[in-house]
Amino acid sequence: MITFPDFASKFPIVSMPITLGEDTHHTFSTENEPLSGDMIRQFIFPIEGIEEEDEFTEFVPCFAIEDAEGFIALVWWKAELLNYSYTLATFKMNGELIDHQVIAQTKVGRGQVMRAVTTINEDLEIMVAEGASRDGNSDFDPTTSKMRTMEIMMNGQIVRD
Repeated sequence: MITFPDFASKFPIVSMPITLGEDTHHTFSTENEPLSGDMIRQFIFPIEGIEEEDEFTEFVPCFAIEDAEGFIALVWWKAELLNYSYTLATFKMNGELIDHQVIAQTKVGRGQVMRAVTTINEDLEIMVAEGASRDGNSDFDPTTSKMRTMEIMMNGQIVRD
């Protein structure tokens, strides 16, 4: 039987600040041990709302936030067909989910590439910069850019702006 501590141990503890962008997952996928299928089904599928596996979806453990006291904060990367996202999930020490939120992503759809890049600082504040482009690179539309913030509270709740 897989326990929550087994699952959480796959996420190396990292001190903040950290920035998550479009290519950051390459570092995590080369440095971190992959999650087993059983771990993904038991701990991630219920959070992501996934009922069955498909061959086009992949999950990579990224990190655990060092300064979380009284809860555990984990980040993983999810790759789907034309959609990539980083999810932050907070748990009680016994593994019960407190909260979760997609904090960075790249999505392709409706003729645009939408990106959100995130920085988490030492105070567990999350700054997200979002924007879109038609061609995915050089044709960035500044009218689509916006900033938003979130914060991980002392009880593990993720408060959105």
